[in-house]
Amino acid sequence: MKNLDKAHRRTLALILGGGRGTRLHPLTEQRSKPAVPVAGKYRLVDIPISNCLNSRINKIYVLTQFNSASLNRHIKNSYTFDLFSRGFVDILAAEQTVDSSEWYQGTADAVRQSFQHFSTTDHDYVLILSGDQLYQMDFQKMLEDHVNFDADVSIATIPVDAEDATGFGIMKTDENDNITSFIEKPNADQLKDWTSETGDKMKSEGRNYLASMGIYLFNKKVLRDLLSENEGADFGKNIIPASIGKYKINSYQYEGYWTDIGTISSFHEANLDLTNNLPQFNLYDNENSIFTHARMLPPAKVVGTSLENVVLSEGAICHASRIEHSVIGIRTRIGRGSNIYDTYIMGSDYYETIEDIEEFNEKGIPAMGIGERCNIKNAILDKNVRIGDDVRIIGSSSLEERETKAYKIVDGIVVVKKDAILPNGTVIE
Repeated sequence: MKNLDKAHRRTLALILGGGRGTRLHPLTEQRSKPAVPVAGKYRLVDIPISNCLNSRINKIYVLTQFNSASLNRHIKNSYTFDLFSRGFVDILAAEQTVDSSEWYQGTADAVRQSFQHFSTTDHDYVLILSGDQLYQMDFQKMLEDHVNFDADVSIATIPVDAEDATGFGIMKTDENDNITSFIEKPNADQLKDWTSETGDKMKSEGRNYLASMGIYLFNKKVLRDLLSENEGADFGKNIIPASIGKYKINSYQYEGYWTDIGTISSFHEANLDLTNNLPQFNLYDNENSIFTHARMLPPAKVVGTSLENVVLSEGAICHASRIEHSVIGIRTRIGRGSNIYDTYIMGSDYYETIEDIEEFNEKGIPAMGIGERCNIKNAILDKNVRIGDDVRIIGSSSLEERETKAYKIVDGIVVVKKDAILPNGTVIE
């Protein structure tokens, strides 16, 4: 086994912030995708950053292009290293240069245009990560495999069944876990030729196909050569297929929980899964902490509320009648007699004073949070919403998709937009 003691120190992580995040609209209307709040108190970008830090990788760039102001603030307020660590988490926003006047055209193009900024950072390996996935992975194990197999490129893969395989890029491997071919989202008729050896446990579950997780580990020179020799904009569609047969590409098989939360329905499902008795994503792991901005908020306060399968974040004040299968974000205020089901409430950025509430009431504007006697089900309420009294929001598959200034219905889920106001008696069902 080769010496790996310092390999993590020679690894640079690049977290791709993505484009406009249209699949997560309206949550990305005023913020970039990595800045979307998740699990009541975190941001999406905290997940890959925490995975890196738990893996002792502390040289991290976040590449972003759209609505990056709130992401910049979050990174600045959350990730500060001491003077002796040489670690950093920095934002690299798209910029016009002498060499390029174009915005990022894709994942590979984002890295290509930013490559000049990496030259001053001492590294041998480059870890490419997505900013919109929920998982906990030890990248040191992936790095160990990469070095021991003398790979040029390693791709994290996850076994999937035939039903899921049609939605992913599928890799085919040989007996040594070398990736020999790749197909993007094969149809059902093509799958019979794309099975790989995934191990007895995975095969017993029907998971015979290796899907790319969009997590790549490159040798520095190999990445530079691939980006300079190929004009393709994306890693999955262009760079990876071009590298097969030319470089030694290793499949690092991961069998834990992983989900792409790039759509409203997957985002809603992933958050509500956290309320289960044994959620697939473990927030309570001693070894794998999820880091974020330390806000120094007071503990949550519950008065007369029946709670069942609820994630309740700090600073929340709940007078509701019942909350079930829901995630309640920081500083959330919920009024008396209200019932909340299957809903993610992101909370508020600040507390309103009594004087503020009285002033808004005089203008006919509800206080920040959820009013009294409300019924809310199958919804996502973005930050700083003002929901009046006797409001009814019932999402369901029977609802037609539509968008107003205050909310949008996607896949039967009612998404109330950031800073939106729903007056007393509003009905959405």
